[in-house]
Amino acid sequence: MSMSRPIVRRPAPDPRILSALPELDPITARLFAARGVSDPGQLDYALSRLAPVSLLENVDAAVDLLLANRGSRITVVGDFDVDGATSAVLLMRCLGEFGFADVGYLVPNRFEFGYGLTPEIVRIAAESSPALLVTVDNGISSLAGVDEAKRLGMPVLVTDHHLPGGELPDAAVIVNPNLPASRFPSRNLAGVGVAFYLMAALGRRLETEGLKGAARVPSRYLDLVALGTVADVVPLDHNNRILVDQGLRRIRAGKTVPGIEALLRQSGRQPGRTTSADLGFAAGPRVNAAGRLEDISIGIECLLTDDMSTALHHAAILDRINGERREIESTMREQAFAYVDRMDASNLPGCVCVYDESWHQGVVGLIAARVKERCHRPSIAFARESDALLKGSARSIQGVHVRDLLEAVHAADPDVIVKFGGHAMAAGLTIEERRYDAFRRLVSEQLERLYPSADFSGAIVSDGVLPDQALNLDFARKLREAGPWGAGFPEPVWSGDFEVVDQRTVGEKHLKLRVRPADGGNAVDAIAFNQAGPAYRGVVQLAYRLDVNEYRGFESAQLIVEQIAPIQVHGA
Repeated sequence: MSMSRPIVRRPAPDPRILSALPELDPITARLFAARGVSDPGQLDYALSRLAPVSLLENVDAAVDLLLANRGSRITVVGDFDVDGATSAVLLMRCLGEFGFADVGYLVPNRFEFGYGLTPEIVRIAAESSPALLVTVDNGISSLAGVDEAKRLGMPVLVTDHHLPGGELPDAAVIVNPNLPASRFPSRNLAGVGVAFYLMAALGRRLETEGLKGAARVPSRYLDLVALGTVADVVPLDHNNRILVDQGLRRIRAGKTVPGIEALLRQSGRQPGRTTSADLGFAAGPRVNAAGRLEDISIGIECLLTDDMSTALHHAAILDRINGERREIESTMREQAFAYVDRMDASNLPGCVCVYDESWHQGVVGLIAARVKERCHRPSIAFARESDALLKGSARSIQGVHVRDLLEAVHAADPDVIVKFGGHAMAAGLTIEERRYDAFRRLVSEQLERLYPSADFSGAIVSDGVLPDQALNLDFARKLREAGPWGAGFPEPVWSGDFEVVDQRTVGEKHLKLRVRPADGGNAVDAIAFNQAGPAYRGVVQLAYRLDVNEYRGFESAQLIVEQIAPIQVHGA
């Protein structure tokens, strides 16, 4: 399982596309063209370049429904991850500024109620007698919950981005860019992106009705949109890059909500230098940890408060919970890796399933992701949900649509999955424990049927050899500023041969290197996280990202090593 992954060169872009990007230097032009950028307009991240609000189906009807309940109680029903938390906070903040009289939120605890607008959570919401329920980042699969709300006299406005099933809920209005026959040009919106579009439409309507400045209100919370979009790992198409870029600009300019600044500072990041990676690997996991282990409400309160001291207090609690999450994940990861390492590496199933009755159901998504990275194929991790049921979380690879895969399993045997939902790259499901072995067998059979040519090599896709003259701080800064990078618009990875000048182990498991291009050039620092091991000498092949290292106010270029493979090795 620990063998070196093959490195494949990203296909060269069409020269005609390169010629359409004359303003860029050749290296940067090649990077963007290889990521689907075919004209300079796709690198323009002005808000005016966003897909028009009017193109999002049912958004006007949703605005009508909200305005009809402006003076009544509205309950926002969220989800227990960062996307759901930021979506709820965005609605709470915007509706409050728009003068809505009584807006509250409710998020189901995953351990008590599970995901989405369930009939149980609807009955709890009914205790405060809301005139309208608004779901964010959930609801498209909540058929029973919407029916229960209707029975209790509460209309439901569903805002979601997850893929709908064969039947839609009987909601008053559904806003989802993935509805059948949708003409909205960005189906990759996160839940918070859908919430932003709804609030933008509402703000514009209120502005036309005389509420001065209403149209500009939602854009003040693009920092929340950026956080939720990056943390949910949705593809960064042009539309999502605009939302993330604009949000990052607000954060760097000190115009963010106190909660995001507190989360960044708690994790040792500088808000003025925030990148999408800081949102995805620092701020996001701290909010997510609350939903995984306890209750996402502390994360929502952190993002809702306008008082910095309160935000710092909440961020410290979230940091503590995140530390607990890391400890739990570490134990589960070791157990999962031990299990897959006992498998026949030459005959792994197409979809790797792992389960232990002691595992924490809030962390199985992270374990599925780690197993996927280790085995280079779709993976599903399960934990016990009840005496009879298992809760599963799936993570996939490029080319395998995991929700469609689960749909195929369900079609082949309707009794094997109790419920499921999700995206191309991630999904959740519940199965009966007694059907676990049947599910494992069936999911790999359906994967082989649907995706006979799936690539399980785990290949690292390289943008090629970076010229020696570009291995410097100026180009590292240029790459950082060329983002936002993320899912579907990956940060550049380079490959090449380097001579190892010096190395040492830091933090027990990380390898700190000083390397020089094998064909000559200046030496540069490199860090290989979680790759401490043999002493490398001579020439090695590196797959790496070029980054800016900041230490005590001093910046330098640094290679973040994805993989190190010996070419000439001396010593043990």
